[in-house]
Amino acid sequence: MDRGLLGVVREVAAAFKDLGIDYVIGGSLAAGALGVPRSTNDADLVADVRAQHMEALVAALEPRSYANAAMLRDAIGHTGSFNLIHCETAYKVDVFVCGGDAFRRAQIHRATRHRVHDLPLPFLSPEDIALAKLLWYRLGGEVSERRWRDVLEVLAVHTGRLDEPYLLAPPDPSA
Repeated sequence: MDRGLLGVVREVAAAFKDLGIDYVIGGSLAAGALGVPRSTNDADLVADVRAQHMEALVAALEPRSYANAAMLRDAIGHTGSFNLIHCETAYKVDVFVCGGDAFRRAQIHRATRHRVHDLPLPFLSPEDIALAKLLWYRLGGEVSERRWRDVLEVLAVHTGRLDEPYLLAPPDPSA
């Protein structure tokens, strides 16, 4: 895992912490940290960003990252996502807003802390990594070998320690 990308994630995480925004790291960073490590050029975060955070979040991030306030407002209003671009490195951070999405809220609640390069960070649980990757695999037409491989690798690394009832009946995102 690239320390540069982790540095960018730390900056975003620090802004979230200062504003009292709960978050968890997902996507390829989480799959690599809890499965088989691999490189990636972006980070995915699930965060409980709300309308009252918007102006302060943009102000906290803008000196070093590009944050589009209109995109952020739309993501909050529609339980969508927005992205941040780190100006110096061009790393992208996609932030998926929780809103009323029960699955995303459960992902934050079930976060597990792992040390990466001596940094304690909240990552999706292995079960949530597998479920999220499967969801994106399905939404992408079930053609991404990388997403499928991430699922298999995370499940293989955590065999015998998975919460199988949760895997079989995760929260309904629309609930």
